[in-house]
Amino acid sequence: MDERAVVTCFLRHEGAVLLLRRSEAVGSYRGQWGGVAGHAEGDPAAAARQEIREETGLDPDRDVTLVRRGEPFTVEDDERGTRWVVHPFLFDAATREVTVDWETAAYEWVAPTAILHRETVPDLWTSYDRVRPTVDTVASDREHGAAYISVRALEVLRDEAALVAVDGNDTDGGWSRVAETARALLAARPSMSVVRNRVNCVMHVASEARTASAVEHTAATAIEQAVTADRRAAECAAERIAGQRVATFSRSGTVLTALEPGHPEAVLVAESNPGREGVDVAERLAGSTDVTLAGDAGLAHALAEWDADALLVGADTVLADGRVVNKVGTRGAAIAASFEGIDVYVVAAADKLSPDGHIDLEPRAPEELYDGEAALTVLNPTFDVTPPDCIDAVVTERGVLDAPAVKELAGQHRSHADWE
Repeated sequence: MDERAVVTCFLRHEGAVLLLRRSEAVGSYRGQWGGVAGHAEGDPAAAARQEIREETGLDPDRDVTLVRRGEPFTVEDDERGTRWVVHPFLFDAATREVTVDWETAAYEWVAPTAILHRETVPDLWTSYDRVRPTVDTVASDREHGAAYISVRALEVLRDEAALVAVDGNDTDGGWSRVAETARALLAARPSMSVVRNRVNCVMHVASEARTASAVEHTAATAIEQAVTADRRAAECAAERIAGQRVATFSRSGTVLTALEPGHPEAVLVAESNPGREGVDVAERLAGSTDVTLAGDAGLAHALAEWDADALLVGADTVLADGRVVNKVGTRGAAIAASFEGIDVYVVAAADKLSPDGHIDLEPRAPEELYDGEAALTVLNPTFDVTPPDCIDAVVTERGVLDAPAVKELAGQHRSHADWE
């Protein structure tokens, strides 16, 4: 049997993936749906990027970001006498605007669960299954902000529910299996209220039917609503910082979305240890505006000398009393900015409001900071808490929330936790 290596690439944008229907001009699997695919002799990663360029017109260095490379697997096609060695990839795409080539008769951006119900190239779901988000990837993600991670959590819930439903187990037994996944997601990131709120909301709405298919459809709708809320919050923040000199800390997708249309005069970015995700933010913004990168230890000095107008940060959780939980170092940046008379804005969807005041700073491994033999205590939290006196406004998709609105939202989030 002839053995050939191929790549299958899934491009994801706002919870949907790109599926391509193969044209009649191709040599195999005509009319069937697949991802971006092609032969992968040599380096599969390089082949994946080349196929993205050829089949979608997207620039693999600018328009897509590698999320995950899955373990390769084999598919035997006895009719063709070919053993395919499939290398799966998942990329986040910055846009849905693609230009397909002659190999594609049609394309759609759809929930990946559509793969389960279409005529596809062999084992397309297996390819997606090797790169899709899971409870473990939600729990271990230390690169992205809470808004991004919450959408990935909803994708996990949607995908797991679809698998239960397609197995024909869509009654109480199916509900129980999906509920186990929901509980695991609730425990995965206890510091991020937005993950708990969005998962609880899906399960609350679907609990009336108590079926896996209800969870699947409700989660798909929740993903669309979450993306819209996050985008609108960013738009509200962009209006406040338009044309200003803006400093930021850590990497928040909502902040990045606000900075682009806000057209700030200049941006000061803190390195943001541990992880140094601020370096990535600075690189992404470079070229579109004047960018300065500062070390965390020198940020307070930089805020004073750089003549900032505003400090704009994201949030992992917003507490009802106005405190904000975010990447460690945010507290120091906000205190320094407040001392200098610089406006401090937190941008966050209303789903990030904590329903119960719970705080989890997710302590990191002590040896990351100190692995010596001295008898000492190591404090190495992932997050810290910024006091409300240092924050000028928490900007959401609903604008700046006042005390009555905060109280009402917290009550709504609490009520959604009753699904069990």
